[in-house]
Amino acid sequence: MRRLVRPFIAWWQRLTTETRRGNYRPLFRLFLVLLALPFALVATLYLAVWLGLTGPLPTAKDLRTIQNATASEVYSADGVLLGKYFIENRTNIEYAQIAPAVIDALVATEDARFYEHEGVDLRSLGRVVVKSLLLQQESAGGGSTLSQQLAKNLFPRRTYGPLTMPINKLREMMIARRLERVYSKQDILTLYLNTVPFGGNLFGIEAGARRFFNVPAAQLTPEQAAVLVGMLKATTSYNPKRHPERAQARRNVVLSQMVRYQYLDAPTADSLKQLPLKLDYHLVTHNDGLAPYLRAHLRRELQAWCEAHTKADGTPYNLYTDGLKIYTTVDSRLQAYAEKAVARQMARLQSLFFKHWNNRTPWDRDPNIILTAQQRSPRYRQLKAAGSSDEEIRSQFQQKVPMTIFTWDGEKERDMSPLDSIRYYQLFLNAGFLAMRPQSGEVLAWVGGINHKYFQYDHVRSRRQVGSTFKPIVYAAALESGVDPCAYIPNERRTYEEYDNWSPGNAEGNYEGFYSMQGGLTHSVNTVAAHLIMETGIDKVSELAHRMGVQPELPEVPSLALGTASISLYDMVSVYATLANRGAYVPPHYLVRITDARGQVLDQFAPDRLPKRVMKESTADLMTHMLESVVDSGTARRLRTQFRLPNDIAGKTGTTQSHADGWFIGYTPELVAGAWVGAEDPRVRFRTISLGQGSATALPIWGDFMQQVNKDPEFRSLARAQFPELSPRLAKRLDCEMYRDKDKADNIFELLFGTDHEREKRREERREHRQQGKKKKNLGDRLRDLFGG
Repeated sequence: MRRLVRPFIAWWQRLTTETRRGNYRPLFRLFLVLLALPFALVATLYLAVWLGLTGPLPTAKDLRTIQNATASEVYSADGVLLGKYFIENRTNIEYAQIAPAVIDALVATEDARFYEHEGVDLRSLGRVVVKSLLLQQESAGGGSTLSQQLAKNLFPRRTYGPLTMPINKLREMMIARRLERVYSKQDILTLYLNTVPFGGNLFGIEAGARRFFNVPAAQLTPEQAAVLVGMLKATTSYNPKRHPERAQARRNVVLSQMVRYQYLDAPTADSLKQLPLKLDYHLVTHNDGLAPYLRAHLRRELQAWCEAHTKADGTPYNLYTDGLKIYTTVDSRLQAYAEKAVARQMARLQSLFFKHWNNRTPWDRDPNIILTAQQRSPRYRQLKAAGSSDEEIRSQFQQKVPMTIFTWDGEKERDMSPLDSIRYYQLFLNAGFLAMRPQSGEVLAWVGGINHKYFQYDHVRSRRQVGSTFKPIVYAAALESGVDPCAYIPNERRTYEEYDNWSPGNAEGNYEGFYSMQGGLTHSVNTVAAHLIMETGIDKVSELAHRMGVQPELPEVPSLALGTASISLYDMVSVYATLANRGAYVPPHYLVRITDARGQVLDQFAPDRLPKRVMKESTADLMTHMLESVVDSGTARRLRTQFRLPNDIAGKTGTTQSHADGWFIGYTPELVAGAWVGAEDPRVRFRTISLGQGSATALPIWGDFMQQVNKDPEFRSLARAQFPELSPRLAKRLDCEMYRDKDKADNIFELLFGTDHEREKRREERREHRQQGKKKKNLGDRLRDLFGG
């Protein structure tokens, strides 16, 4: 060690000796060397960065093709933003879409000489160096121009050990100069404002404006612009939602800067400073916005589309970063009406359900309800996958933890164990609602549940027993098979031995008299539906159901007539749409087109198939007439008596065994919609049919929805549309009483010659027979018959 130090000691002694003799040249040379060292170091670092030794710098070509990670957006048919798919919540906008006050506030606060420098402001940089290093002032400022800040946002900093800060600063200065050569000042401002963070995963002035003030960036006022620009110094400290007092003080600093640089006059700024901080906070997550269940369903289809389609560079599209625009058939107004109708009915129904059970629970007699729910939960599956024992899992589920829970009065904070949470949510009733246009198959509204954040299972696509909403399929199949709609069917309880002694009963327990088809459907008589499926054939009913839109396989049992099959609301609305479309099936569709961020169309979507006739038009018209009777005087008459709906409406209620599921599906000439209500577990339900039947649970959603539609002037034509009148021939086929005590009248004429309808049917059969004979024998055939040729 002494050998290494000895030369420096000798050098220092010579230097001091020369200085005492009055020779200052060695000392002056030392001063010059010390002065030149930092400049040499900076020059060396600059050369290293410029040569790319610290990592390649973006080229001009790279800078011209900058693309931020941009959220993809889903739009309604009427141009309303429904929601986004994103990792970074960002919407890129053009310079013209930014309020001038934002630009002024930004330049005044962050880079007053922005329009004068070329990316690096040497005057500002020199001021910072002098104040920071020589004067030791903490408020010297950063010295970074907007172009340098943009460079930092676009190309995040790297770690270089003790030289991290100077190397990153040099890189940003070089990138800033290149940005200024590639882009105009307006373009740089636009890029900057599209990239700035506002906390969390929120990026860009457009997203910030919508989050904190619920307006587009173009509509920001000067005081609002000052709040957002003020946040850029420290997004957490100056967040107006969390720290309103700090944000207001910072806003006023920005307004003062705007006065200083003559972007705002002093009196105006003073008046703005007196205004309270007023937010219209609008947090957008994947669960928020209109139609969250549709967007969640659509996400899987869109991800598959992205994997199958590539960009110009050969890479597949990314749903979360490429800023795709997805356009759907949903109407934002009808969607909002549907969501309101579901929320109002389900809040009321849930309160009734809690009171109904009072201090008891559905699982008092069946603990398996909670055990099943626990084993289905993600927490249980994670613990099982991690190898936890049953005892460890039981302990974990009994430990209380703070959690946020859903209530119809808003979110609440509770200390609750995971097991208590499962019990709590098992008592909630859920709902599904779907509306579509029958002639085109366009989905107009899709509500999959009561709250997507807490209940993500989609009840538009889930399969539940459909109850009596299946009966119109049975009746239509019977008509197609030639069953006379005015043939009286005995209301008697029968036992079908060949089907495990199946013996369907009526809800009211009444088994008297005889019903026509219209009477049996209007009053939802189970014995009549059972008779018709046995007369028509189970296979024919199943075939028609599939042709009308039912996807799953159906059980080959007669109880199918009473709706024991599990079918989705999506499929059942398709069935009724076929009736509304006079027997022509149109597959539902909800996706219209996909464009890139600039609006270039990438793909367009049309219905899978053209309308396909699956039953006679006359059969559909007869069914519509009978289903109108259900609304006017049958199980759905509350639409008239309670909701006072004047529309032409046909529809059917449905209630499953033990009233676990409530249904109503109805249609007008131009709109078909269906509602389902029930708990996640069918064993959780009302104990009385008066409370749990479809007319009490699901029908009010439909009625509320239609009331809102009727009040909207935009849908006046939809509300006033009328079903076509039955032709005289079809009207005569239904011209009979809905109920008789006996299957034949006492009138001797009818006993001998049949009812009016039976006689008309025989006459029609003779006319059809004569027409077929005419078709078979043309003029040549008749001449040959006449002359024996």
